[in-house]
Amino acid sequence: MGMRRQIHECDVGVVGGGMAGLCAAMAAARHGMRVVLMHDRPVLGGNASSECRVHICGADRHNHIKNMRETGILEEIRMENLLRNPNRNFSVWDTILYEKVLLEPNIVRLLNCSCLEAEMDGQAIRSVTGWQLTTQTYQQVRAHIFADCSGDAVLAPLTGADHRMGREARDEFGEPIAPLKADSRTMGMTCLFQAREYDTPQPFVPPTWAHRYESCEQLPYGRRGHQWWRMGYWWVELGGEADSIHDTEHIRDELLKTTYGVWDHIKNHCVDRQDAETWALDWIQFLPAKRESRRYLGAHVLSQHDIESEGRFDDIVAYGGWSMDDHHPAGFGAATLGAPATIFHHAPSPYGIPFRCLYSRNISNLMFAGRDASCTHAAMSSTRVMGTGSVMGQAVGTAAAFAIKRKLDPAEMPGCIPELQQVLLRDDAYLPGIRQAFPEITRHARLDASRGNPEPVRDGINRPVGEDPHAWPCRPGDWIAYHFEQATRVRTATVILDSALDRNVALSYHQNNPQLTAPPDSMPKGFRLEGRVGTEWREIVCESKNHQRFRCFPVDGTFSDIRFTLDATWGAEHTCLYAFYLD
Repeated sequence: MGMRRQIHECDVGVVGGGMAGLCAAMAAARHGMRVVLMHDRPVLGGNASSECRVHICGADRHNHIKNMRETGILEEIRMENLLRNPNRNFSVWDTILYEKVLLEPNIVRLLNCSCLEAEMDGQAIRSVTGWQLTTQTYQQVRAHIFADCSGDAVLAPLTGADHRMGREARDEFGEPIAPLKADSRTMGMTCLFQAREYDTPQPFVPPTWAHRYESCEQLPYGRRGHQWWRMGYWWVELGGEADSIHDTEHIRDELLKTTYGVWDHIKNHCVDRQDAETWALDWIQFLPAKRESRRYLGAHVLSQHDIESEGRFDDIVAYGGWSMDDHHPAGFGAATLGAPATIFHHAPSPYGIPFRCLYSRNISNLMFAGRDASCTHAAMSSTRVMGTGSVMGQAVGTAAAFAIKRKLDPAEMPGCIPELQQVLLRDDAYLPGIRQAFPEITRHARLDASRGNPEPVRDGINRPVGEDPHAWPCRPGDWIAYHFEQATRVRTATVILDSALDRNVALSYHQNNPQLTAPPDSMPKGFRLEGRVGTEWREIVCESKNHQRFRCFPVDGTFSDIRFTLDATWGAEHTCLYAFYLD
C-alpha cells in the first residue's frame, strides 16, 4: 500500500523554518497569501531555537552600533519575547515563535518534515515533497512561488538551480579577503554548552570518549578565551575542511568530543579551575549550528566590494551590517596552525542588499533568504547572521505576495521595485536611504502638537539616523493631531513607537552585557486615538497594555481631526513617536 501522501495547494511554499523562513512565511501570509511552511525540526527558529541557542546578531552588532537594530517582523517577535519571557527561557522563546505561525490563519505548518523531492515543469518548480517523520506521511506542496530558507539550499540539487559551495578565487570578484585559488572549504559548525552556578562544589567526570585538553594553550585564544562559563563557545567549531552537509553526523560526533573536552579542561585542568568549582553543565547542543553550506546564484551575487561600498543599489529590499566575520576553515584546529579562529573584516553598517540576490537566475519561481542567498563566501560571512536573514526573509515573503498578485515571476519585477520598497516600509522594515512615502491625506493635513515640532512623524524616516532622531519627543499627557480642511474619510491610523533601538534586546547568554528582560521603559504603554466629528471627540482606540513598536488601527470613519494622546510609558518620563500617519 505504501506510505500516506497528503497534497497541499498554496500560493507560497516556504522550505525552512529558521528566522528567515519564519519571517518569509509570516510576511507572505499577512499579504493575503496561502502559505505552507515546511520545516525539518519540531521547533521553529533554526539556530536561534532551543536546540541551538545562538543569539540573533545583526547590523547593530550586539547594540554596539546604536539604532541599527532590525525592525519589522523580527522586532515584533523580540518585543513579544520581552513581555512574556523575562527569565530568558529558550523553551518559552520556542513557544513564541510557534505561536506567531500558529495564529496566522493563512499558514499551514509542516513541522518535522524534511524536504526530499521536487517536481519540475521546465524551469519552474511545480511541487516539493517532504517526509514528515511524526505522521509517516509524504507531504507534497504545490505553490506558485517557492522560498528556500533552509540554509543548506536544499532545493538547489533537487531543482537544478545554479549554486555553489566553498570559497571563490580572489580574482573572480576582485575580493582582497578571498583566497588566491577557489576551494570547497567553508566555515564550520558549532556545538555549544550552557552551564549554571550552584551553592556547592560541582565535580565533573568527563565521558571516556571526550578529548582531553590539559593546557590552556591548546584552546583558541588561550587562557583568556574560556573565562565565561554560562554559554560557550563559538570557537568550538569544526567541519569547514569537510563537507558541511554530507559529513554533518561525523562532525557532530567530533564536536561533542571537543565540547565535553573543553568543559573538562575548565573544571579539571585549567589554571583557573577553582573559579569554576561551583559551576555545572546544564545543557549540551546535539544539533550543530551551521554557518555555511550551499549558496544560490541569483541575478546578482553580492560581493565584498558591494558591502564595502554600502550596497547602494536601486533595488535594495533588506540591509546588513555585521562585519565580514570569516571563520577559518580549520575552526578549533586553527590554534594549532597559529592562525586566528576568525578575522573580523571591516564592513559598514548599514549596507543594502538588492532584490536581485534573493531569486534564482535559472529557476523562474524560486526565491531564497538567509545564508543560502546569492552572495560570495566573503559577503556571506556578513549576511549569514540571523538578524540580516530575518529582514531578507520578510523581503522575500512580501515580494512573493507582490509578484503573485501581479502574475509576475520574481525576475519580472524590476519595474515594480519602488512600489515593493514602499510596501516593506509600510510594514516597518528599514531600507537605508529610502524614505517612506505617505498618502496624500497625511501629507496635506495640518499637523500640530502640544509641544515641540511634530513634523518628523511624517518625514519618512522612522528611526534615528546619525544625529537626527526623526521623531517627535513627548511625555504622558502630550498629544499630536492632524486637522483637515473638511471632514475626511480615514481608513487606518498607524503609529511607530519607541522600542529603544539603542538598547540590547537580544536573547543571549554568550556574553555578560546588559540585556532588557521586559518591554523598554520608553515604550508607550497607554495611548488613545480620537477623531472629531463636529465639536465632539470620539474615541477610536484606547490602548492600556501596548508593548509593540508598530501599530496600525482600523478607523473607517469620517472626521475633521485625528488625535493621538500619550497616556503612559513602561516607566520612562519621556518617549518618542517616530511616525504617525493616516490612510
